[in-house]
Amino acid sequence: MSGNHHAGAEDSILSFRHRTFRVSLLVLAVQWSIGSLAAQAADSSATPVTDSNVSDLVVTGSPGAADSGKKTGYTVQTTRAGTKMLMTPRDVPQSLSVITQARMKDQDLQSIGQVLANTTGVSADLVDSERSEYYSRGFKISSFTFDDIPTSVNDDWNFGDAASDTAIYDRIEVVRGATGLMTGAGNPAASVNMVRKQADSKTFTGNLTASYGTWNNQRYVADLSGPLNVSGSLRGRVVTGYQDQDSWLDRYHKTSKFFYGVAEADLSERTTLSLGYDYNDTETGNPTWGGLPDFYSNGDLTHYRRSLNSAADWTRYNTNSHKLLANLVHHFDNGWIYRINGTHAISTFNDKLLDVMTYPDEDTGEGATGFGSKDRGHRSLDSVDTYASGPFSLLGREHQLMAGISYSRQHNATYSQDGITDADNYDISAADMGVFDNHWSGNIAEPEWQSWYVNANDIVRQKSAYTAARFSLADPLTLIAGARYTQWSTDGTSGNMAKNNITPYAGLVYDINDALSAYASYTSIFLPQTYRTGSGQTLAPVTGKSYETGLKSDWLNGRLTATFAVFRIEQDNVGQEENGVYVNNSSEQAYTAVKGAVSKGVEFELNGAVTDNLEMTFGATRYVARDAEGRFNPEQPQTSLKLFARYQVPSMPDLTVGGGVDWQNRIFDDVTGADGETVRVYQSSYPLAALFARYQVTRQLSVQANISNLFNRTYYSYLNNYVYGAPRSASVSLSYQF
Repeated sequence: MSGNHHAGAEDSILSFRHRTFRVSLLVLAVQWSIGSLAAQAADSSATPVTDSNVSDLVVTGSPGAADSGKKTGYTVQTTRAGTKMLMTPRDVPQSLSVITQARMKDQDLQSIGQVLANTTGVSADLVDSERSEYYSRGFKISSFTFDDIPTSVNDDWNFGDAASDTAIYDRIEVVRGATGLMTGAGNPAASVNMVRKQADSKTFTGNLTASYGTWNNQRYVADLSGPLNVSGSLRGRVVTGYQDQDSWLDRYHKTSKFFYGVAEADLSERTTLSLGYDYNDTETGNPTWGGLPDFYSNGDLTHYRRSLNSAADWTRYNTNSHKLLANLVHHFDNGWIYRINGTHAISTFNDKLLDVMTYPDEDTGEGATGFGSKDRGHRSLDSVDTYASGPFSLLGREHQLMAGISYSRQHNATYSQDGITDADNYDISAADMGVFDNHWSGNIAEPEWQSWYVNANDIVRQKSAYTAARFSLADPLTLIAGARYTQWSTDGTSGNMAKNNITPYAGLVYDINDALSAYASYTSIFLPQTYRTGSGQTLAPVTGKSYETGLKSDWLNGRLTATFAVFRIEQDNVGQEENGVYVNNSSEQAYTAVKGAVSKGVEFELNGAVTDNLEMTFGATRYVARDAEGRFNPEQPQTSLKLFARYQVPSMPDLTVGGGVDWQNRIFDDVTGADGETVRVYQSSYPLAALFARYQVTRQLSVQANISNLFNRTYYSYLNNYVYGAPRSASVSLSYQF
C-alpha cells in the first residue's frame, strides 16, 4: 500500500549512500512506524505518508515518557529543504536548521518571530512593539515561504507575519546562505520555510493547552485531528487558539485569535488532496512606533525606564489575514512524486501611530515633537508551485532528479494620513506633546488627520522554472547541480521594472566515513529591489555570489547531527537605510546602494539526542561583514552562541528539565544626534538565560513552567531609537493529550 511504497522510497534514500547497516536501521524504524499506524487503522485503506510525517519517525527518550508515549525529538530524518529532493540533512550541501514541534514546545516558542530569534545564525531587530526584522550572516532575510510557496514579506513584517502562532506549524526549516534555486529572488541570508500541520491521523486525537504568564499573558490552543468517514480515507484537522496579553510596556494590550483547518482525501492509494484555510487576527492597543529617543536635547544619552511606552492613548494596530490552501500529491510506483501546491492569501492592516521625533530637554522633558500617522495596507497573493522528483538510473548508478515551475502574483498597497497639530511643521507640536519623561502617560490630543495618500501600490510577479539533479559519481561522492530561471517584474508607484535571471546552483558531498561528510556549494545572488533613494529612484538589483564549504556528521540513525560551515558572500548594490532621509520628504524610508559588501565567517551547530535522556541544540556563529565604508550592518551581532537542552531525569522519568543561554557580542549603530551630527551608540554584549521544567502528571496530562531572561538582563533590541528587550518573564501551562 502507500505506506509501504513510501518506506521503499525512504530505503532508497539511504541505500543511495551505500551504507547497509544504516539502511537496516531505517527499515526497522519504518517497519515499526507502519506497524503502529496499522494498529491504529480500522481498515486496510492506507494513508499516504507525506514528508511532514517523517519527523514523527524519529523517536527519542524512554518508553512511556511524555506526550502519551510518543515523543519526537529535535531532529528530522529526511527533508526537502534547499533542493526539494528528499534527502537526509547530512546530504544537503548547506547549513540547515529544522526547529521541530518538540523544540518549540520545550522552549515555549509561541510565534514565528520567537523561533527565528532562537535559531542558529539568525539575529533579530525588534523595531518597535509590532515590527521586527531578521538577519543572517550580516544580511536581512527576505526569503520566506509557507509550505514552499514564496511570499514577499514586508521588511518590517507589519502585516503580522512574525506574530503568527506556531501552533499551526509542524516545523520551521531555515536554510542559511543563498537559496535562489528554491526561492528565486532573495538575499543570501537565509530562507525560512514554515510547514503547516497535516490531517494525517486515522484515529481521533487531540491536544488542549492553556497557559498563563507574566503580564497577564493568557493563551489557549486546541489541536484536534481525526477521520471524517469510516474508512479514514477522508480526514480533518483543526488548530485554533486565542491569546490575550499585556506587556512590560505601560498601557499596552494585545489580543489575537487564529484558526487553521485542513481536510485531506485519499483519491487513490497513491494520491492525496488537501484543502485548507488559515485565519489570523490581532488587535493591539497603545502600540509603539519606533522606540524612545536616543538623546536629550543637550546631546546626552537618554536613560528611560524599560516600561515607558512612547505611544499615545489613541494609538492602535490591527492585522488580519485569510489564506486558502490546496495541495495535491501523487506517489508513482517507480518512487517518483508529483506535487502541485497553490495559495490564495489576503492580508490587511490598519493603524494609528505616534512617533516621537525630536529630543526633549533632560531636566524638564519639554521640547519633544511627534509625528502622527494613520495607515492601512492590503497584501494579496496568488501563487502556484508544481514539481516532480524521483530516482533515475544512468551508467549503472542511481541518481535523483527534480524539476518544477512556479508562478506568483502579489499586490502590495499601503495608504497613509498624516496627523497635524502644527500646520507650519506638519507634525505634532511640542506644546501638544507636553512633558516627555519617565512619567509620560500618552494622554495627548489626537491630531487632525489630513487626506489619504498612496505610500505604495505595486504588483510583483515571478515566473520561474527550476531543476536540479543529484548524481552519484562514486560510492562516497555525489554532485548536486541545478539552476532556476526567473522572470521578475513589478509595476506601480515604485516604478515599472522587469528583470530576467538564471540562478545556478552546485554542491558536492563526499562521505569520508559512515558518520562524516565533507561538502561544498556555490550559487549566485539575484534580488530586484523596490527600495528608493531620497529623490525617488528605485535601486538597481542586488547581485553577487555565495560560497560555502564544511563538514556534516550524523549519529544514532540521524538522531544527532552536527554541521561545521565556512562561508563567503560577495554582494553589490545592497540597499541600506539612509539615516534621517525619506523619499521625497514623505514617511517612506530612503535607501542608498552599498558597493562591495562581503561577509565571511564560520558556523557550527550540534542538534539532537546526545544520550537517551539528553536532547540539545547548540549553535555558534562568527562572521565579519564589511563594505567600502567599514563594518556592514554593524547593528547585527557578528558573534553569537545559542544553547538549549532538555534532560529527562532517569530516576523520575515523568520529569523533564532544561534550559539554555543565548549570547551575542557588542554591536553599534551610527545615528543622528541632537545637533544633527552622526553619533555612534553601542549595545554591550549580553547573555539571556532560560529555564524550563515539565512533569507528566498522567499519561495524558502534563504541566510545564518556563522562565525567560532569568537574570533580568537589561538590553536594547534596537539602537536607532532605543527599544528595550523583554525583561524576565515566566509562564505555566497545562497540556492534555488524547
